[in-house]
Amino acid sequence: WEVEVFLYGDEGKLPVDARVCCERWKGVGEVVSVGDKHRSGNDVDLFVDALFGTGLTRGLDAVVLAFGEHLFSTRGKTFFVAVDILSGLCADSGRALGSSNLVAINDLTVTFHRKKQGHYIADGPSQSGELRQVDIGLEEGLRDHPNRGAILTLAYRSRLQKSNAKHKFSHGHALILSGPSGHGGAARLAARGALRIGAGLVTLAVAPEALVENAAQVTAIMLKQVGDAGALVEVLKDDRINALCLGPGMGVSDNTRELVFAALAAKRATVLDADALTALAGDAGLFGLLHDNCILTPHAGEFARVFPDIAAKLEAPATSGPAYSKVDATREAAKRAGCVVLFKGADTVIAGPDGRCAINSAHYERSAPWLATAGSGDVLAGFITGLLARGFGVMQAAETAARLHVECALKFGPGLIAEDLPEVLPGVLKDLGV
Repeated sequence: WEVEVFLYGDEGKLPVDARVCCERWKGVGEVVSVGDKHRSGNDVDLFVDALFGTGLTRGLDAVVLAFGEHLFSTRGKTFFVAVDILSGLCADSGRALGSSNLVAINDLTVTFHRKKQGHYIADGPSQSGELRQVDIGLEEGLRDHPNRGAILTLAYRSRLQKSNAKHKFSHGHALILSGPSGHGGAARLAARGALRIGAGLVTLAVAPEALVENAAQVTAIMLKQVGDAGALVEVLKDDRINALCLGPGMGVSDNTRELVFAALAAKRATVLDADALTALAGDAGLFGLLHDNCILTPHAGEFARVFPDIAAKLEAPATSGPAYSKVDATREAAKRAGCVVLFKGADTVIAGPDGRCAINSAHYERSAPWLATAGSGDVLAGFITGLLARGFGVMQAAETAARLHVECALKFGPGLIAEDLPEVLPGVLKDLGV
């Protein structure tokens, strides 16, 4: 290869090791200043970005940005590779520091020892290109850091299995609250998801006027008339109902708020999604009823409604690093709510009130853009509820459901609609050896 080397900074201030290497290179070739745009990026086949590493805490200055813009003008004939992480990108938050401009968008990022949190959240996946991890001999124990979210793996595979010695009630009874007439589809998707993931029984709690239309749509899923909070209290006298899901298609109304109040007061394992989150937003009374057996599953808009100040911190410009990240925001929200929060997105982050955190990334080889379809979040809520009914802990249920949700999309592929997710789940479980 014919190689050009560029230096950013003052050669006279280089540390000892870097200065020695610089002198060695000058015995072979020239060291060009980054500021010399006329000597950079012309007829280049490969550009290696090693300007800044994982410890960067400030934004890129005008000289580096101009250098990057000049190089990026060659995109199409130049292959861009970053060492560890794209210069200007915060390795903790995946956000661009100081400016929305970065040196380039990579074709390949080669990172050492372990993949970084910033590779998986915010702008990290879209800016990193293909991501490769290279071992450099560091001890395995050094891979974990208490302030970083773990990249999610399916750790609860054995718990998904069922035993011949048990009956349907051994695997729990999930109750999914439905919306008014004409709005029951979301709850039916959630109920189908809960049943497919292994809940022993699943019941749809429907408004009396919606009973017939729901009866025409379901078979294995049972129905119960629940028109108001009083009726829900009566239904919940059956203590075999051990997991609840509220929100999908329920509508935003006083009745929804009262149903959420009754559900939270019952202290069962509870998933709050969609309209239940909107009911929760700004209502100190409802928010105060949250308990450690709850899971909140907001997308970005719902998160901003329930936690507006935290969302504002996340949306503020990242002026220095480590920048405030989606991991930080989800942890803060979970601590405030006193329960697990699953902050949805291609970079789903799941956090508990104790600070435990996991990232379920649908990027790189697990990219699943087909999940951006109406109803997929309702199925996810159902997956979580079904696992809660089966006795999974709240963090376990959220982590496992999020992972399986993406696996279903990957198995089905293009053309996916929400109804497909529960139907493809048995094949996913079989592939996992469940």
